[in-house]
Amino acid sequence: MEFLILLVALLFGTVLVVGLGERIRLPYPVLMLIFSALFAFLPFLPEIHIDPELILPLFLPPLLYAAAQRSSWSVFRLRWRSLVLLAVALVAVTAAVVAGISWAFVPALGLPAAIALGAIVAPPDPVAVEAVAGKVNMPRRLVTVLQTEGLFNDAIAIVIFQAAVGAAVSGGEVDWTIIPKFLIGAAGAVLLGLGMGWLVGALNRFVPNLVARSAVTLVAPYAVYILAEELHFSGVVAVVVTALELGRRARPQDSEERLTRTAFWDVVELLTTGVAFGLVGIEMRYAIEDEGREIFGFIPGIAAVCIAVVLVRFLWMYGIYRFGGTEKRNNVPGSLKEVLVLTWCGMRGLATLALALALPATTLAGAELPGRNFMIVTAGAVLVTTLVLPGLTLPWLMRRLNLPSDHLAMERQERELAKRAERIALETMKRSTAADRLPPERRAALARRMSSLHSILERDAEADPQKMRQLKATLEVMDEVQREALAAARKEVLAARRQSGMDPEAVDRVLRRLDLRTVTLDHGPR
Repeated sequence: MEFLILLVALLFGTVLVVGLGERIRLPYPVLMLIFSALFAFLPFLPEIHIDPELILPLFLPPLLYAAAQRSSWSVFRLRWRSLVLLAVALVAVTAAVVAGISWAFVPALGLPAAIALGAIVAPPDPVAVEAVAGKVNMPRRLVTVLQTEGLFNDAIAIVIFQAAVGAAVSGGEVDWTIIPKFLIGAAGAVLLGLGMGWLVGALNRFVPNLVARSAVTLVAPYAVYILAEELHFSGVVAVVVTALELGRRARPQDSEERLTRTAFWDVVELLTTGVAFGLVGIEMRYAIEDEGREIFGFIPGIAAVCIAVVLVRFLWMYGIYRFGGTEKRNNVPGSLKEVLVLTWCGMRGLATLALALALPATTLAGAELPGRNFMIVTAGAVLVTTLVLPGLTLPWLMRRLNLPSDHLAMERQERELAKRAERIALETMKRSTAADRLPPERRAALARRMSSLHSILERDAEADPQKMRQLKATLEVMDEVQREALAAARKEVLAARRQSGMDPEAVDRVLRRLDLRTVTLDHGPR
């Protein structure tokens, strides 16, 4: 019951913190972590722990799915070098460097445990990056690189962690077999993800209910993650592939379903992210209390690891900038400013904490796992260093660097696509046999509406800041008038409930239609 109360409190807290973050222009996951950690120290709060083995299965599938469905296979084909260099190579290099440093500062740790620590702190968190980077007007190409990196880097980190912990517990060593294990696990996960995408697509064609088809997308990430883990494949890769495959299989006529699903997943992602980072903050308090005064003896090693994590990422990004070949020509990163931004966005989060808490307390022989206290505290320090500090300062950094925007090029492509869409829509309408059944005036109205499709799809006037401000002001006034009109209509329908003989179900149905109604204010001819 106590955990249920905590969960409800975190859900309400997420909503409040989101509002606060919007007002003070700071990312809500960072604020949620800070506030939950502070509240956790209140003496009257009971001590509540969540099973470490449940943290990743509970929170990682929906959050990975929510992030992956905003991407596509085409993005991965374009950014495959980023995927290899950042999600695989950088994680492995960071883990190796951290293992060497931590072993040097704490020799009693042992090499396998040191490698486990490196795997814990190596992967940037896709949830943290998505939540923070999306709020600071970052160039879209940088956000895409961060998203690509974040979706797969947990996979190799988890494989390294499991192999290292197994060696530390059994007294063995980490050997080269970790590489084929990773490749086999990734390949199996891809097949599982493709299969789950096909299965969900078949269910969507079988189930007519729109709400049920949206609900199955919440079940699918958990199902494929658990199945992959049971088969010793990568659950992370399986979830991401499932989301990408479902996006590829989407049919043009399912626009209403996509709108409903997007709204549904916006709510799921916001609440899940808030609860996850709230639990991270609470668990940090327990980690600090458990270690007590031993923390002060860990400071030199902790500081060295924190510096190494940031420095390795900076040097890696700089190396891509200077020697990146094709990736350099694609301008990712294309300047020292972008190197700094991508370094600053290497935020650790949920995966780092969950792996740290998943460390076993004892070896198979019954002895205490060497260096476990140091590993947990170091993981918490890296999390604070790479998440809280960058999360609070990234808006200021973006303003200071004043990176050139890539919105103009994107808007130009959007205008071209809008005109292509309009041309095909008009051609298809002319060939449609169903249009012959319409009265002439309706066909003419439909043709006029299709002729203005490009102006609806493209975001013209945004290239000119003055026109953009004028357009924004106009749209705000139009939105205000629209809200007043719909509010008056809703009030009138509600008043009808008091009329004798009025069916309340009819009133409810009209109210639902009002809530779902999308009013398009089109100044073109009808």
